Amino acid sequence: MSFVIQPPAPAKLARMGRVSKVQAEANRQRVVETAARLFRERGIAGVSVADLMAEAGLTHGGFYKQFASKEALVTEALQQAFTEAQLPAEGSDDAARAAYMERYLSAQHRDHPATGCPCAGFGGDLARGPQDAVRTYAEGVEAYARALGPGGEGDLAAVSTLVGAMILARATRGTDVSDRILAAAREALLRP
Repeated sequence: MSFVIQPPAPAKLARMGRVSKVQAEANRQRVVETAARLFRERGIAGVSVADLMAEAGLTHGGFYKQFASKEALVTEALQQAFTEAQLPAEGSDDAARAAYMERYLSAQHRDHPATGCPCAGFGGDLARGPQDAVRTYAEGVEAYARALGPGGEGDLAAVSTLVGAMILARATRGTDVSDRILAAAREALLRP
């Protein structure tokens, strides 16, 4: 007795390659979350579409079904990164803001950019493009300033000091200069 395996009918083949709208949206969100992490860790230019999709566990070709281009993804990844940021609530007391700044200016934050501040993670890249994401970045910087200012007034000087110190500390990681930068910023922001 022999068995012959019949290939699926063409209509069934077409259905096998499609995903539901729910799954497609879940895949899209996974790409955005993965991009938010990888762009902070490696920079926008340091992440290819193929690398991004492999990290997300999806095929390279699927990217262009979801996004017009890599640049189109940057704004969404930036929004995701700002959504993930755990800022003190606007109008928090001095102790809550100080605790946040201590955590921000830590070796832990310096050494783990993938889950760190989007201001520091995306700042260098957005100074050179893509322009569409700059508005989203500016809104995120303003949100940081409001969270760090007394009474929600905003403190761009604090944000500038935090982000600048983090970028410099990451650029000099592995040297004593890196730790001294973090200590100097803590002293400047947190001294009584």
